[in-house]
Amino acid sequence: MKQRIAFIGGGNMGRSLIGGLIAKGADPSQLVVADPYAPTLQALQAQYNVQTVSNNADAVRDANVVLLAVKPQELRNVVSSLQEQILRTRPLLISIAAGILATDIQRWAGGLPVVRCMPNRPAMQGCGVTALYANELVTEANRALAEQILGAVGATLWVERETDMDTVTAISGSGPAYFFLLIEMLEAAGQSLGLSPDVARKLAVETAYGSGFMAHESSDSPATLRQQVTSKGGTTEAALKHLEANNVRAIFSQAVAAAAQRSAQLAKELGST
Repeated sequence: MKQRIAFIGGGNMGRSLIGGLIAKGADPSQLVVADPYAPTLQALQAQYNVQTVSNNADAVRDANVVLLAVKPQELRNVVSSLQEQILRTRPLLISIAAGILATDIQRWAGGLPVVRCMPNRPAMQGCGVTALYANELVTEANRALAEQILGAVGATLWVERETDMDTVTAISGSGPAYFFLLIEMLEAAGQSLGLSPDVARKLAVETAYGSGFMAHESSDSPATLRQQVTSKGGTTEAALKHLEANNVRAIFSQAVAAAAQRSAQLAKELGST
């Protein structure tokens, strides 16, 4: 990759992307990070030998790509303050700020190609999944570049309707918390039935890890994999019957819908004016 990339924000996700890009062969001299927090910049420079600056305008000066990794509530001010400069150089804008519409970023920037991304927490371990949405100004070359950058921390996929990003947020953005809750509940159930905390946690975590790996690697659907574990009249069937009788599917569907609804609401709140 020979593109010069400016990271606006050097927090956890920005750091993960930098590490992933360098691991895949990116030249650290082509990466520059702007962040107001000096210790963050010092740590990034020491670990990755990237260029660091405290001023956003200095970071984007020669950038082909500007990766926006700031808090959603800060994004409007950041982009608006850079508008005059980036309109001259016309970089590709890639946003990983949750809940901010590409159409709003495009408006704040004065009309530039924007790729909106929704990475998830496992991306910080290099095993995440990121959904991407491109506005109408994004070229095929821009798409390939955005996919290469976000692909440094896991799988990528595109959605063609921006409204789908609310559902993406509810499924993969919030999804890790659902799995962590399930692990937490399995651990608690094990302890309530007499297992030690260490044993209960080990069993819950390793079972989640192994099940996820099987679902990832298998050509069978999750439903088929579940059925393969469920013997008629056995222990698994007893547990699943109890869950089904208590409407676990409806409860879970309603929870995901609530997350999607909140995502849409936040987009309106953060993108207004």
